[in-house]
Amino acid sequence: MTNRSPVRVIRLLALVVLVLAAPSRAQNKPAISEEIAKAYGLDSFEQIEQIRYTFNIDSPALKLKVARSWVWEPKTGRISYDGKDKAGKPVKVTYLRSQLGSQDAVVKDEVDPAFNNDQYWVIFPFHQFQDSSTKVEDAGMQKLTLGKGSAEKVVVSYSAESGGYTPGDTWTLFVGHDKRVKEFVYRSKHEVVIMTWAGNKMAGPLLVSTDHRGTKDGKPARIFFTDVAVKLMGSNDWVNAQ
Repeated sequence: MTNRSPVRVIRLLALVVLVLAAPSRAQNKPAISEEIAKAYGLDSFEQIEQIRYTFNIDSPALKLKVARSWVWEPKTGRISYDGKDKAGKPVKVTYLRSQLGSQDAVVKDEVDPAFNNDQYWVIFPFHQFQDSSTKVEDAGMQKLTLGKGSAEKVVVSYSAESGGYTPGDTWTLFVGHDKRVKEFVYRSKHEVVIMTWAGNKMAGPLLVSTDHRGTKDGKPARIFFTDVAVKLMGSNDWVNAQ
């Protein structure tokens, strides 16, 4: 975590719009990679017109208590943000990511990087399969890091030449028989994050993990989502996660 972006727990790949159609496994990823993505609703993601959520961090040990609210339109790249800037001043803004260059410094340097971070937590099960710069390895059954029992260990690593926010970063997932992530360990040059992947809720066809508890660099931390909902194509009504 840096002063420039104190709540960016994970350095992320900058993307404009999530690819809506799942690619083939020509990427040479193991079958479990696609199975994880589909377990979280990849095949139905194209039905989603808008996603709403509030990203929260609560860590007294790290002196962090943050809430950032978003409405994201995946098809258009339109983003609405309600939160604060790094100085603690309230910020409300709506912008198109395709026109980011015309935005002011707060949007370019603070809001949009925060969006990258927060949406990554929402749809990481899709990223591990779809991002072309990831290498995915199925390491078989292993003991859980935080809980009791075992799960299938899946190592997702970004190449050192991948660019963006992720070069050399590694996510180690522990996946249950239902292909849902139970825990993960994240490592980069700057930090180690070990957390649960829990609080599963359905927002329309999208499965979202709303509660992550564990540590960042050995200190207790929690990342969680509230007010999660989606609007489906052809509807004006929000479908709340439950």
